[in-house]
Amino acid sequence: MLDVRTVPSSPSLIPGKAQFFVELILALVLSRLPYVSLPFHWLESYFHELSHAIAAVISGGVVSQIRLFPDGSGLCFSQGGWPVLVGFSGYTGAALWGTLLFFMSCLRQGIRQSYLALGLVVLLTLALWGRDLLSIAIMLSLSVLFLLPLKLTYSTLLRGSLRLVAMIVMLNALASPAVLLGLGQRGDAALLAQMTLIPAVIWVALWFAVGLGALYLCWRVVANQSAKAKSVA
Repeated sequence: MLDVRTVPSSPSLIPGKAQFFVELILALVLSRLPYVSLPFHWLESYFHELSHAIAAVISGGVVSQIRLFPDGSGLCFSQGGWPVLVGFSGYTGAALWGTLLFFMSCLRQGIRQSYLALGLVVLLTLALWGRDLLSIAIMLSLSVLFLLPLKLTYSTLLRGSLRLVAMIVMLNALASPAVLLGLGQRGDAALLAQMTLIPAVIWVALWFAVGLGALYLCWRVVANQSAKAKSVA
Protein backbone atom coordinates (compact mmCIF):
# COMPACT_ATOMS: atom_id res chain seq x y z
CA MET A 1 0.00 0.00 0.00
CA LEU A 2 1.23 3.49 -0.82
CA ASP A 3 2.03 5.66 2.20
CA VAL A 4 1.20 9.33 1.58
CA ARG A 5 3.90 10.29 4.07
CA THR A 6 6.58 9.03 1.70
CA VAL A 7 5.59 11.46 -1.07
CA PRO A 8 8.03 14.38 -1.41
CA SER A 9 6.80 17.55 0.26
CA SER A 10 8.31 20.10 -2.11
CA PRO A 11 5.70 22.68 -3.14
CA SER A 12 6.94 22.49 -6.73
CA LEU A 13 6.00 18.82 -6.96
CA ILE A 14 2.57 18.67 -5.33
CA PRO A 15 -0.25 21.01 -6.39
CA GLY A 16 -2.02 23.26 -3.91
CA LYS A 17 -5.64 22.73 -2.95
CA ALA A 18 -6.99 25.29 -5.44
CA GLN A 19 -4.86 23.91 -8.27
CA PHE A 20 -6.00 20.37 -7.42
CA PHE A 21 -9.67 21.32 -7.78
CA VAL A 22 -9.03 23.29 -10.98
CA GLU A 23 -7.25 20.30 -12.50
CA LEU A 24 -10.01 17.98 -11.27
CA ILE A 25 -12.68 20.12 -12.96
CA LEU A 26 -10.57 20.28 -16.13
CA ALA A 27 -10.20 16.49 -16.05
CA LEU A 28 -13.97 16.13 -15.63
CA VAL A 29 -14.62 18.38 -18.64
CA LEU A 30 -12.03 16.66 -20.84
CA SER A 31 -13.36 13.23 -19.93
CA ARG A 32 -16.81 14.24 -21.21
CA LEU A 33 -15.88 16.08 -24.43
CA PRO A 34 -16.71 14.19 -27.64
CA TYR A 35 -13.66 12.96 -29.58
CA VAL A 36 -11.21 14.68 -27.19
CA SER A 37 -12.13 12.21 -24.44
CA LEU A 38 -11.71 9.13 -26.65
CA PRO A 39 -7.98 8.47 -25.98
CA PHE A 40 -8.63 8.78 -22.24
CA HIS A 41 -11.47 6.25 -22.44
CA TRP A 42 -9.07 3.95 -24.28
CA LEU A 43 -6.55 4.48 -21.50
CA GLU A 44 -9.02 3.66 -18.74
CA SER A 45 -10.16 0.58 -20.69
CA TYR A 46 -6.53 -0.44 -21.18
CA PHE A 47 -5.77 -0.22 -17.46
CA HIS A 48 -9.04 -2.06 -16.75
CA GLU A 49 -8.20 -4.98 -19.03
CA LEU A 50 -4.53 -5.00 -17.97
CA SER A 51 -5.68 -5.32 -14.35
CA HIS A 52 -7.84 -8.31 -15.32
CA ALA A 53 -4.78 -9.84 -17.01
CA ILE A 54 -2.46 -9.25 -14.06
CA ALA A 55 -5.01 -10.72 -11.64
CA ALA A 56 -5.40 -13.79 -13.86
CA VAL A 57 -1.64 -14.35 -14.09
CA ILE A 58 -0.88 -13.86 -10.38
CA SER A 59 -3.70 -16.24 -9.42
CA GLY A 60 -2.38 -18.99 -11.69
CA GLY A 61 -4.26 -18.33 -14.91
CA VAL A 62 -3.19 -17.74 -18.48
CA VAL A 63 -4.05 -14.70 -20.61
CA SER A 64 -4.39 -15.22 -24.35
CA GLN A 65 -5.51 -11.82 -25.60
CA ILE A 66 -6.53 -8.27 -24.69
CA ARG A 67 -8.92 -6.54 -27.06
CA LEU A 68 -9.69 -2.82 -27.07
CA PHE A 69 -12.50 -1.26 -29.07
CA PRO A 70 -12.95 2.27 -30.50
CA ASP A 71 -15.90 3.01 -28.19
CA GLY A 72 -13.70 2.65 -25.10
CA SER A 73 -14.76 -0.87 -24.18
CA GLY A 74 -12.47 -3.88 -23.98
CA LEU A 75 -12.12 -7.59 -23.27
CA CYS A 76 -9.51 -9.74 -21.57
CA PHE A 77 -9.47 -13.41 -22.58
CA SER A 78 -8.06 -15.64 -19.85
CA GLN A 79 -8.27 -19.21 -18.56
CA GLY A 80 -7.78 -20.41 -15.01
CA GLY A 81 -6.92 -18.24 -12.07
CA TRP A 82 -9.35 -17.11 -9.38
CA PRO A 83 -12.43 -15.87 -11.24
CA VAL A 84 -13.63 -13.59 -8.42
CA LEU A 85 -10.26 -11.84 -8.19
CA VAL A 86 -10.05 -11.53 -11.97
CA GLY A 87 -13.58 -10.14 -12.21
CA PHE A 88 -13.18 -7.65 -9.37
CA SER A 89 -9.77 -6.40 -10.47
CA GLY A 90 -10.83 -4.47 -13.60
CA TYR A 91 -12.45 -1.34 -12.17
CA THR A 92 -10.41 -1.60 -8.97
CA GLY A 93 -7.19 -1.79 -10.93
CA ALA A 94 -8.09 1.17 -13.17
CA ALA A 95 -8.66 3.37 -10.09
CA LEU A 96 -5.38 2.22 -8.54
CA TRP A 97 -3.49 2.82 -11.77
CA GLY A 98 -4.83 6.37 -11.76
CA THR A 99 -3.60 6.80 -8.19
CA LEU A 100 -0.19 5.45 -9.18
CA LEU A 101 0.05 7.97 -12.04
CA PHE A 102 -0.76 10.78 -9.61
CA PHE A 103 1.94 9.62 -7.20
CA MET A 104 4.42 9.31 -10.05
CA SER A 105 3.76 12.96 -10.93
CA CYS A 106 4.80 13.85 -7.36
CA LEU A 107 8.15 12.06 -7.43
CA ARG A 108 11.11 14.30 -6.71
CA GLN A 109 13.09 12.82 -9.59
CA GLY A 110 12.44 10.59 -12.55
CA ILE A 111 9.37 12.14 -14.17
CA ARG A 112 10.76 11.41 -17.63
CA GLN A 113 11.62 7.87 -16.59
CA SER A 114 8.02 7.50 -15.38
CA TYR A 115 6.65 8.43 -18.80
CA LEU A 116 9.14 6.08 -20.45
CA ALA A 117 8.20 3.21 -18.12
CA LEU A 118 4.48 3.70 -18.77
CA GLY A 119 5.02 3.76 -22.52
CA LEU A 120 7.09 0.58 -22.33
CA VAL A 121 4.41 -1.14 -20.23
CA VAL A 122 1.87 -0.44 -22.97
CA LEU A 123 4.24 -1.76 -25.63
CA LEU A 124 4.95 -4.86 -23.54
CA THR A 125 1.21 -5.47 -23.20
CA LEU A 126 0.89 -5.13 -26.97
CA ALA A 127 3.69 -7.66 -27.52
CA LEU A 128 2.24 -10.17 -25.05
CA TRP A 129 -1.49 -9.92 -25.65
CA GLY A 130 -2.20 -7.71 -28.65
CA ARG A 131 -3.57 -9.92 -31.42
CA ASP A 132 -6.01 -7.98 -33.63
CA LEU A 133 -5.06 -4.94 -35.69
CA LEU A 134 -7.55 -2.60 -34.00
CA SER A 135 -6.26 -3.34 -30.50
CA ILE A 136 -2.67 -3.02 -31.70
CA ALA A 137 -3.45 0.38 -33.22
CA ILE A 138 -5.10 1.59 -30.00
CA MET A 139 -2.21 0.39 -27.84
CA LEU A 140 0.29 2.06 -30.15
CA SER A 141 -1.71 5.28 -29.78
CA LEU A 142 -1.60 4.95 -25.99
CA SER A 143 2.15 4.35 -26.02
CA VAL A 144 2.53 7.57 -28.02
CA LEU A 145 0.43 9.34 -25.38
CA PHE A 146 3.19 8.55 -22.87
CA LEU A 147 6.27 8.67 -25.08
CA LEU A 148 5.55 11.81 -27.12
CA PRO A 149 5.54 14.17 -24.08
CA LEU A 150 9.20 13.20 -23.50
CA LYS A 151 9.99 15.83 -26.13
CA LEU A 152 8.72 18.52 -23.75
CA THR A 153 11.43 20.57 -22.09
CA TYR A 154 9.79 21.59 -18.81
CA SER A 155 9.30 18.94 -16.12
CA THR A 156 6.54 21.07 -14.57
CA LEU A 157 4.46 20.61 -17.72
CA LEU A 158 5.20 16.90 -17.68
CA ARG A 159 4.05 16.62 -14.07
CA GLY A 160 0.88 18.61 -14.73
CA SER A 161 0.03 16.53 -17.80
CA LEU A 162 0.53 13.27 -15.91
CA ARG A 163 -1.64 14.52 -13.03
CA LEU A 164 -4.37 15.41 -15.51
CA VAL A 165 -4.23 11.97 -17.12
CA ALA A 166 -4.29 10.37 -13.66
CA MET A 167 -7.41 12.30 -12.67
CA ILE A 168 -9.19 11.44 -15.92
CA VAL A 169 -8.40 7.74 -15.44
CA MET A 170 -9.71 7.87 -11.86
CA LEU A 171 -12.86 9.76 -12.85
CA ASN A 172 -13.58 7.30 -15.66
CA ALA A 173 -12.98 4.38 -13.30
CA LEU A 174 -15.39 6.03 -10.86
CA ALA A 175 -18.14 6.60 -13.43
CA SER A 176 -17.85 3.43 -15.53
CA PRO A 177 -19.22 0.87 -13.02
CA ALA A 178 -22.56 2.71 -12.84
CA VAL A 179 -23.16 1.78 -16.49
CA LEU A 180 -23.19 -1.90 -15.49
CA LEU A 181 -26.50 -1.48 -13.67
CA GLY A 182 -28.24 -1.07 -17.04
CA LEU A 183 -26.56 -4.04 -18.75
CA GLY A 184 -28.66 -6.79 -17.25
CA GLN A 185 -26.76 -10.07 -17.31
CA ARG A 186 -23.69 -8.61 -19.03
CA GLY A 187 -20.57 -7.06 -17.53
CA ASP A 188 -18.23 -7.74 -14.62
CA ALA A 189 -20.84 -7.07 -11.92
CA ALA A 190 -23.29 -9.60 -13.40
CA LEU A 191 -20.56 -12.25 -13.70
CA LEU A 192 -19.46 -11.69 -10.11
CA ALA A 193 -23.09 -11.87 -8.95
CA GLN A 194 -23.48 -15.24 -10.69
CA MET A 195 -20.29 -16.57 -9.12
CA THR A 196 -20.82 -15.29 -5.58
CA LEU A 197 -24.59 -14.71 -5.27
CA ILE A 198 -23.74 -11.19 -4.07
CA PRO A 199 -26.02 -8.75 -5.97
CA ALA A 200 -24.44 -6.79 -8.81
CA VAL A 201 -25.35 -3.50 -7.13
CA ILE A 202 -23.06 -4.40 -4.21
CA TRP A 203 -20.11 -4.92 -6.54
CA VAL A 204 -20.85 -1.62 -8.27
CA ALA A 205 -20.99 0.11 -4.87
CA LEU A 206 -17.63 -1.42 -3.93
CA TRP A 207 -16.04 -0.18 -7.16
CA PHE A 208 -17.53 3.26 -6.58
CA ALA A 209 -16.04 3.27 -3.07
CA VAL A 210 -12.64 2.27 -4.44
CA GLY A 211 -12.81 5.11 -6.99
CA LEU A 212 -13.71 7.64 -4.31
CA GLY A 213 -10.96 6.26 -2.10
CA ALA A 214 -8.41 6.71 -4.88
CA LEU A 215 -9.37 10.35 -5.35
CA TYR A 216 -9.40 10.91 -1.59
CA LEU A 217 -5.90 9.47 -1.25
CA CYS A 218 -4.63 11.96 -3.84
CA TRP A 219 -6.47 14.76 -2.03
CA ARG A 220 -4.77 13.78 1.25
CA VAL A 221 -1.37 14.17 -0.41
CA VAL A 222 -2.35 17.69 -1.47
CA ALA A 223 -3.91 18.58 1.89
CA ASN A 224 -0.88 17.30 3.84
CA GLN A 225 1.43 19.35 1.65
CA SER A 226 -0.67 22.49 2.19
CA ALA A 227 -0.64 21.93 5.95
CA LYS A 228 3.15 21.55 5.94
CA ALA A 229 3.54 24.71 3.86
CA LYS A 230 1.43 26.68 6.35
CA SER A 231 3.38 25.36 9.33
CA VAL A 232 6.68 26.38 7.73
CA ALA A 233 5.31 29.84 6.92
